[in-house]
Amino acid sequence: MPGCNRVAAALALLGVAAFSHAARGADMPSLPPPAIPIQPVAPVTWLPTGGWYLRSDVGYRIATIDQAVSATGFPRPRDNDFSNGLTATVGAGIKTSWLRTDLTLDYISPTEYTGSYGVPGDTTAKVQAITALFNGYFDLGTWYRLTPYVGAGGGVGYITIRDFRSTNAPPFVNGDNDQWKFVWAGMAGVGWGIAPNLTLDLGYRYLSLGNLRTGSDAAGSMTFRNVAGHEIRVGLRWSFDDLREYR
Repeated sequence: MPGCNRVAAALALLGVAAFSHAARGADMPSLPPPAIPIQPVAPVTWLPTGGWYLRSDVGYRIATIDQAVSATGFPRPRDNDFSNGLTATVGAGIKTSWLRTDLTLDYISPTEYTGSYGVPGDTTAKVQAITALFNGYFDLGTWYRLTPYVGAGGGVGYITIRDFRSTNAPPFVNGDNDQWKFVWAGMAGVGWGIAPNLTLDLGYRYLSLGNLRTGSDAAGSMTFRNVAGHEIRVGLRWSFDDLREYR
């Protein structure tokens, strides 16, 4: 029948259109999968935490003296002063998480003493020292690889006095003298970790040599009281077995 044919044709056209639309939809690109957040990788840092180490330091020393005392019956020199000098240190020690101890051997370059009686600088001598110290340090925490510290040390010093010259106070013949003394030090500074087993040390040290006595002759000797030095030092500490702490 003509009516039925027209209905069948219309249904066929609708089916073709629906199939074509579905096919076009299948060809459309699919949506990308949801992005997975990428966690940032934290930088790996390290802190020196312990182990045996070697150290070496150099420094500039500003020498000080309280006064010079002449033999009984002779006037004391005025304007007492020491020239500045250099220091060099080698040592070895051990470090825990917050405490360090080491043994150091220090060379203090010769410095010249000058005092005055009638003419400025008419009394002179040369003083040089080698010290051996046992030291302890407290590390106060680490921030950005910087570790401030305080410390103290004590030991012995071998001090030599040479070329003493004076026309107003003894000794008039020979003022040379070698002596062993107790010496002590106080320190403060900061260590900068520049590698897992290498620390740059910037510090200050006060080193006291105590009272030093010249040689004596028949007329007596002279004593330099409270000889000390303020030292600005820079050095390196190299650790054998520093542990790494990853953060």
